[in-house]
Amino acid sequence: MSGRGVWSLAALGVLAVLVAGASGEADSLRARRKLDRGAGRERLVVGNPGEVTTPVAGGAVLIGGGSDRVSEAAFRLLIQQSGGGDLVVLREDKDPGYNQFIFDLGGLDSVETLGVGSREEAEDPQVVVTVANAEAIFIAGGDQGAYVSAWDDTALEAAVDAAIARGVPIGGTSAGLAVLGAFDFTALNGTVYSSEALADPYNRYMTLGRTFLQAPHLAATITDSHFVARDRMGRLVAFLARIVQDGWAPEARGIGVDERTALLVASDGTVTRVGEGAAYMLRTPGPPELCAPGQPLRFHNVGVYRLTGAATFDLVTWQGSGGLAYTVSAADGRLTSTAPGGSLY
Repeated sequence: MSGRGVWSLAALGVLAVLVAGASGEADSLRARRKLDRGAGRERLVVGNPGEVTTPVAGGAVLIGGGSDRVSEAAFRLLIQQSGGGDLVVLREDKDPGYNQFIFDLGGLDSVETLGVGSREEAEDPQVVVTVANAEAIFIAGGDQGAYVSAWDDTALEAAVDAAIARGVPIGGTSAGLAVLGAFDFTALNGTVYSSEALADPYNRYMTLGRTFLQAPHLAATITDSHFVARDRMGRLVAFLARIVQDGWAPEARGIGVDERTALLVASDGTVTRVGEGAAYMLRTPGPPELCAPGQPLRFHNVGVYRLTGAATFDLVTWQGSGGLAYTVSAADGRLTSTAPGGSLY
């Protein structure tokens, strides 16, 4: 935790229950949810507004942004891994647009959207208990800077962390994907382009964090979305260089996911790609040769594994099958590649 926030007394009371014994936790939180949610915050829920308890089976979905056709396959995994319980959508605004779409896929008790756009809302006991009782969590697209600013080091973040720890499956798209790794591009100063990141990996837009959420099997990993469409290979390489250079991890991993593409992560860490595009799994070979303020990044032989078609990947062993392995190198503000034709992608 970053230590920036001070949790409300009410939220701390809820979290005290979170760390209690398993059976007492479930009973107390369900009772508190029914009591607190009767007034005050408007509920944006489709399906049964009551409570169910279902067995959860972990896993995650990583969506690169774009079409709901891809989201459909991803949500079906969340539904399956939730055991048919209650799915909660987290976002900055209060748009319930996902609710009916997800619920109509079938197999869930309810879908509820929580619009959490401020630190005050992230301390709301109703929000905290709703997340604590969820059997699946999905983070919508938007602005990851807003998510980090409003949710980091709050009772909401603690509730999501506790849910992940007890095996609740989690997913995200676009900005929601960007906050699921152990490391995050926080975008607190706005976006950064590959050309800027390669020219100076310490420029003011290169805001990275390591105190926020972490989905299963994404230790030492940073994620990125809209990958090819927005030419983000260069900045992902720069993110990895910074993580190693700054001593956050001796080895760092990156995952870039195309638009209209998703990675379905099973509870054992095996990955299946669905959708129209590719996914790119990056791994550092060691420290960068040069990663310093005001200097172009020099970093050779960063490993890349491209997933297309029926290719699969194992996040535990960081090995793939049926894809393409190659390396990319950064020098003089640009990237080169060993892939056929010198393609970065």
